[in-house]
Amino acid sequence: MSLKSRGFDSTQRSMVSKKLTFLLCIGCFCAGVLFTSKKWTVPEDRGIARRTVIQNGSQNLVLDGCSKKNDVKNDPREIMKEVSKTHHAIQTLDKTISNLEMELAAAKAEQESIMNGSPLSDSNGHESNGKRRYLMVVGINTAFSSRKRRDSVRATWMPQGDKKKQLEEEKGIIMRFVIGHSAMAGGILDKAIEAEDKKHGDFLRLEHVEGYLELSAKTKTYFATAVALWDADFYVKVDDDVHVNIATLGTTLVRHRSKPRVYVGCMKSGPVLAQKGVRYHEPEYWKFGDDGNKYFRHATGQLYAISKDLATYISINQHLLHKYANEDVSLGSWFIGLDVEHIDDRRLCCGTPPDCEWKAQAGNVCVASFDWSCSGVCKSVERMADVHQRCGEGEDALWTAVF
Repeated sequence: MSLKSRGFDSTQRSMVSKKLTFLLCIGCFCAGVLFTSKKWTVPEDRGIARRTVIQNGSQNLVLDGCSKKNDVKNDPREIMKEVSKTHHAIQTLDKTISNLEMELAAAKAEQESIMNGSPLSDSNGHESNGKRRYLMVVGINTAFSSRKRRDSVRATWMPQGDKKKQLEEEKGIIMRFVIGHSAMAGGILDKAIEAEDKKHGDFLRLEHVEGYLELSAKTKTYFATAVALWDADFYVKVDDDVHVNIATLGTTLVRHRSKPRVYVGCMKSGPVLAQKGVRYHEPEYWKFGDDGNKYFRHATGQLYAISKDLATYISINQHLLHKYANEDVSLGSWFIGLDVEHIDDRRLCCGTPPDCEWKAQAGNVCVASFDWSCSGVCKSVERMADVHQRCGEGEDALWTAVF
């Protein structure tokens, strides 16, 4: 009896425990559902006022503190103003960098001049040792075989003897025939030039091996050498079969003296000749585009002038500057991408008589005269005196000119 009673109680308690557990699970589940389904609201930051703008059927949240700025950014006129300001600032920065590069190049050249023992000039046009600054250095390109051409130039437009010295001291004009060395240094050709220089004292010898296909290299070496030896406003290159009025050249260049980087000459743009065997053939014609294209604008090679900054630039970067087959094209290519003013002056490429004669009679004296068909005065040895007589500026023009 007692055993049965104990068994019944145990069974009853077990059933009660299962019911309680089941009810407890249901209660916890309901409580969880109620807890997770509760909606929470995000508190609003009282420091930021918000307003809703309905635009194009959609709601946009706009912060009051940023609305003005956004309106400015979305205004096309304001955007264009900002773009214009940025573009102007970039241009100003580019010019500043260009000027700094030129000043750095000039400083390097002056340092090299000090090391080479060459005189330097101050801002007043006087050198540190008391001598004046030069107006221009005129380099007359010549060759070993051109002795008669040189003599025709000496007899006409290039002062000799004491007048050459007077020209340098009073007018600040240096004039030299420019030539390098032969392939066999110290040979008969070099000795002939040394003897001629001893007689006239009007040569500038370059560390360069002469050759027609090396004119671009010679041009680089000339400017680098000249800017190291003489401090001048301008550096001129002219061929030895061209007639030049030196006073007119000086007065022409003086007009551009205040400009930092000028490139003066008769600007042209001739065809790029791809055909082999023709004169002025361009081996690198493919760099200039399709067949029939023309070169970029550059000064014709008979005579051109560059300011000191550009001569210094060539001196500093001569080992990096590319050489094309034609030296006038090479020079023009070196200034592409630089902040350089190209001066196109047609008086630097007049024709021989009667062209230059008519212009002289009209009061418009030419700087240089030559025949385009010959790239110089045709038969210059025989004709230079006649051209000088008919197209020259007069004996007193050089000595009365004020630069």
